[in-house]
Amino acid sequence: MAGERSSEKSNEASMAAQPTAAAPIGVFDTGVGGLTILRDLLRELPDERFIYFGDTGNCPYGVRPDDEIRRLALAIADFLAARRVKLMVVACNTISVVARADLRNQYPTIPFVVTAPPVKPAAQMTRVGKVGVAATEASAQSDYLRSLINEHAQGVEVFAVGCPRLVLLAEAARLDGPDVEETIREDIAPLLAQGIDVLALGCTHFPALRPAFERVVGPTVRVIDSGAAIARQARKKLAEANLLVSSTGESVEAPRLPRPDDEFWRSGADGAAFDQVASALLGADVQSRHAEGMILQPSAVLPSLAR
Repeated sequence: MAGERSSEKSNEASMAAQPTAAAPIGVFDTGVGGLTILRDLLRELPDERFIYFGDTGNCPYGVRPDDEIRRLALAIADFLAARRVKLMVVACNTISVVARADLRNQYPTIPFVVTAPPVKPAAQMTRVGKVGVAATEASAQSDYLRSLINEHAQGVEVFAVGCPRLVLLAEAARLDGPDVEETIREDIAPLLAQGIDVLALGCTHFPALRPAFERVVGPTVRVIDSGAAIARQARKKLAEANLLVSSTGESVEAPRLPRPDDEFWRSGADGAAFDQVASALLGADVQSRHAEGMILQPSAVLPSLAR
């Protein structure tokens, strides 16, 4: 993996220059999932410029060992820091769970916004006291999720399942249809069997499949995600650091379209599926660029879509 970090690179990273308001915002994910967060950021912060990195060549992360997730996350952060971003939005629950401390330690001068499953709002919405969380394997089994449940869901039962096949569906640009619904139905069956009335999407890939989720769960189960809250937190972090490009800029009702000065990068060589999903989610033609040398060979057996 050419993106491996050397001690020299680490020293450069820790000495990164203080960002300026004119700098772009970096957003990254294991693949296309973070585009759902970017969509909310384009609504909340339409005056800002964005650099998006999707690690399509190493996706999915949820079945990888923690040390691999940390190495991959730090390599992406190096890539974005080299482009002088002023804020990094970790648009991935798995990376946020495993690597948030490593990222902040390595880049103390750059503010970070991390992602968390929307356990708190789900617990506040439930009428029957039962909430489901659809996540990656790593997030569903994490101590971080358990801590969120203990802090924000007292008196509410929270059930979580890992759904790695759904990540692969989104990465393959399969966002809807009977096969997608059937996979969702199979993966979240344990949650529905518990009688939940709120389903929290604990992976940023899953809002891309939201219409299919909503048809599967039916009208009695509310489906929620954390995108809007993450975008508001990004605005708050920039305002606190005096890094907003326009202090008078306001959110807009619909996300602004990508501009020529926004950048889209991916680690995988083939960008057809990424560009298709990005264009569909963001409402305009997206042409991504290939970041070479970012591939880490997996040590785990990755899931397939075969049933």
